[in-house]
Amino acid sequence: MAKFFIVFLASAICFTTLVHFAAADADDFDRFHIKGSVYCDTCRVQFMTRLSKFLEGAKVKLECKGRENQTVTLTKEAVTDSAGNYQMEVMGDHEEELCEIVLVQSPDPECGEVNNQEFLRNAARISLTANDGIVSNETRTINPLGFMRKTPLADCPQAFKELGIVPDVTF
Repeated sequence: MAKFFIVFLASAICFTTLVHFAAADADDFDRFHIKGSVYCDTCRVQFMTRLSKFLEGAKVKLECKGRENQTVTLTKEAVTDSAGNYQMEVMGDHEEELCEIVLVQSPDPECGEVNNQEFLRNAARISLTANDGIVSNETRTINPLGFMRKTPLADCPQAFKELGIVPDVTF
């Protein structure tokens, strides 16, 4: 009796899974939810410290370009909420394109610099295809992006000392 129950339960689970996949719309595999955050780099070191603060009202832009000719194929903007988080939804598979999230505009006039040097470019590459080996086809979480403050805060040297680093920043 116990074997029958286990076989029945396993069959029911398999059947339920099969029904779920059969009912899934093909477009569900080409829908991506993107989420990330934007902060103010108060020490101008291009990584978060305990002095960093998240920005409400910052604008970011998703931009996808063709690999061969760099033609822009998709753009989409989002604005951060009160916690500094943004979200956007993108439809379609972009396997043959290079996609990245870039900073557009800061709500804080004291913290609005973006380093545009190519080797320091403050952008986050993102994969928008279901054919990339990433287990979650739905959500893509982006590393935090930061605007730099015009001048570092006075507390930055102490924060660096706590981290055990000596950055190349003039105070």
